[in-house]
Amino acid sequence: MTHSFKLSRRIARLRAPIAAALILALAACDSADPLNPDSSTNPDPVDQGPVIGDDGALTPPPADAPVPSLATSFAGGIPMGIFALPNSWFGSRYNGAMRTIGPYNLLSDLSTIRSRNGKIVLMMAGSQKYYLNSDGTFSLSRWKARVDRFRKINFSQYIKDGTIIAHYLIDEPYDPANFGGKPVPNSTLDEMARYSKSIWPDLKTVVRAEPYYIKYNYRYLDAAWAQYLWRKGDVGDYIAKNVSVAKSLGLGLVVGLNIMHGGNPKGTKMTPTEIQNWGSTLLSSDYPCAFISWTYNSDYLSTSGVESAMDALRRKSENRASRSCES
Repeated sequence: MTHSFKLSRRIARLRAPIAAALILALAACDSADPLNPDSSTNPDPVDQGPVIGDDGALTPPPADAPVPSLATSFAGGIPMGIFALPNSWFGSRYNGAMRTIGPYNLLSDLSTIRSRNGKIVLMMAGSQKYYLNSDGTFSLSRWKARVDRFRKINFSQYIKDGTIIAHYLIDEPYDPANFGGKPVPNSTLDEMARYSKSIWPDLKTVVRAEPYYIKYNYRYLDAAWAQYLWRKGDVGDYIAKNVSVAKSLGLGLVVGLNIMHGGNPKGTKMTPTEIQNWGSTLLSSDYPCAFISWTYNSDYLSTSGVESAMDALRRKSENRASRSCES
C-alpha cells in the first residue's frame, strides 16, 4: 500500500466532524488511565527482563532457569508472547515477543528466533536514556542516530518472512514524566515512523501507547499498543474503546497484559485466573495483530497456574485470523 493511498483513506475516515468530536470525548472521559502512571509499580517495560546493553549483548537468563518445550511450527493466528522473552523460550507456549536487540547480536538472534518459529516486535533505539537531551526531553536526532546503527545490517529476509512484525519506535510518548516534562508530539511520532520506513519500507511501525492518547492524522505510523491493567477499568470496555479509536485513526493494534504489576489490587502480579479471563477478553476481538504481555520473569512464568493460563491464551491466539500490524 502506498503512503499516499493510506493517507487519503485515513483523511476520509476522519472527515466527519461528528466522528472527530466523538474521539475527543472518548479521550476526555478516560479517567481510569492517568497520563502519569505510577512509576514505582509500572516501570518502563523496555528496560525490564533480560536486556540488551549498548554493545548489543544480551544478558542471558540464569543457567538453571526453566525452559519450556522445544519449538513447534507456527500454528497460525496471531503471535502471543512476552516482553524480553529469551530465545530459548520460543516454542509451544510462546511464539511472540517484544525484543530490544543490539546490532551485534541482531542476525544471530533473528536466526535463532526464526528457527523456533517465533515472531517479534523489534526495538532498535534501546533504553530511553540514549535518546534524551541533557534536560531529559526527547531528542529526535539522538533517536535517529540509535536507529542508524542498523542501517548497514541486511535483515530484510526477516522482515519479508514475518519474523519481525513491527518496529517498536518508543514507549509511552504521551507521558511528560518520561521526557523531562514534555510529551513527544504526535507529529514527531509520525516523523519517527517516516524515518524508519525511509530505511525499511516494508517494516510496520508501532508506538506503545493506547490510540486515544496519540490522536493524530498519521501518514506513516501503522499501529498503537493497548496494554491492560486492572486499574484501567472493565476489560471489555477497554478493548472495545481501543479498537474503535484505532480504527478511526487508521491504526492497527497490538494488545497485551501487564502481568507483573496489573493485577487486583493495584500493582500486584496478575493471578492465573486474571491472566486467562482478561487475556481471553482481549483476544475476543478480531482486530489486534499480536498479543504480547509485560514482562519476562522465569520464576513467575514457570508456576503451573500461570503456565496453564498462558497455554489457554496461546490456543485462543492460534484460533484468531492472522493479520498485519496496520489498519
